[in-house]
Amino acid sequence: MRFSIITPSFRNSDWLRLCVASVADQNVEHEHIVQDAGSDDGTLNWLKIDQRVSVFVEKDAGMYDAINRGLRKSQGEIIAYLNCDEQYLPGALKAVNDCFATNPDVEVLFADAVAVNGNGDYLWHRKMLRPLLWHTWTAPLSILTCATFFRRSIIDERKLFFDPQWRYVGDSAWVLALIKAGVRMQVMRRFTSVFTHTGHNLSLHEKAQDEGCTFRATVPAFARGMAPLILAHHRVRRLMGGIYSQAPFDFALYTRPQPQHRVTRHVANPTSRWRW
Repeated sequence: MRFSIITPSFRNSDWLRLCVASVADQNVEHEHIVQDAGSDDGTLNWLKIDQRVSVFVEKDAGMYDAINRGLRKSQGEIIAYLNCDEQYLPGALKAVNDCFATNPDVEVLFADAVAVNGNGDYLWHRKMLRPLLWHTWTAPLSILTCATFFRRSIIDERKLFFDPQWRYVGDSAWVLALIKAGVRMQVMRRFTSVFTHTGHNLSLHEKAQDEGCTFRATVPAFARGMAPLILAHHRVRRLMGGIYSQAPFDFALYTRPQPQHRVTRHVANPTSRWRW
């Protein structure tokens, strides 16, 4: 099996349908594992009979515990997790496969992503940066997990699973563990993924800010004192990474008509909208 995609799920039926469709259309060998915590909103009525996914219904201790459960069941050589409110753009996984094939020493790959609203309209885009230790501790995370891909060695050999003690910022803790372990990481300058602002995103929950403060409190006192300088350096890296230079582009994603899904093309015009 070439790819394993893990999707943690709980009461996100409409968005999950779109997520599943975007993975199924990738035209690469893959398994899509949906780890559902016991949805009672009708999700399981269709999910259990959808032959495009492998469904496991188990109570869990939160999103990161669900992801770990999926990782342990996975068989793919390249692994990623994609939340219900996220999608892959056409051709994303083939591009990821090609990049890993030409860079055999790279264990983790970060690609670029687009953020849209509930109608699929462009909001902003993010060009990823290779994470650095101090930035990961004190500044906004320089990657998005919907555009993060890693080799099986990360879990089989390095045992770098997500820490379920974190409910909202487990991504930052995981990236920090990658850095400390000396994992070789690389950025692929291509848009592979879409993040949807549904209004109920876990990462945008008010408690995520509180947990973020708790996470940053683990940073050494020296780094906390240097936080303003580190943040300034982080922004300079984003500027040099081309945050302003992106030309308008179009992208295709699944939108929300029922009962049929359909792919809709959207145009991103980043000239006046960008995201640090």
